[in-house]
Amino acid sequence: MPTDLRRPARTYTIRQLCLEFKCTPRALRFYEDKGLLSPARDGLNRVYSYRDRGRLQLILRGKRVGLSLAEIGEILDLYEADDTGAAQAAKSLKKFRERVVALEQQKRDIDAAIEELKAGIQAMEKRLAETRPDLLPRAAEYDQAVRSRLDDLERSDA
Repeated sequence: MPTDLRRPARTYTIRQLCLEFKCTPRALRFYEDKGLLSPARDGLNRVYSYRDRGRLQLILRGKRVGLSLAEIGEILDLYEADDTGAAQAAKSLKKFRERVVALEQQKRDIDAAIEELKAGIQAMEKRLAETRPDLLPRAAEYDQAVRSRLDDLERSDA
């Protein structure tokens, strides 16, 4: 008795995908306009397949690691041409390695910028301590307000 190993024909609404992946309907329509997603239509409604859901997952992962939509499109197109996924995996591996190198360089640049800013802060605090010590408490209050705002932003992103 032959068995069908394919996935069941599960479909999703735009709302379901937006809720699951925490994205907007506008983003899904944008990916559709770029040819990355191709939902079926039921009247005016978009009907996303299991394949579209998988593609969306890959699109969002690619964006999260900094790949361009063109690069993501290349990777997705390779899967269409090769059912084994080997070509897609090879291309993904190359792109991911390139991104790691680029992100490591960005990290070094950011670390250097932070050190430079810290040195500038120390120099300015020393100068203010010598010339206008009355301004230092305000600088500390400002620093605390900025840190609090950054903490709030990090919590809202989580």
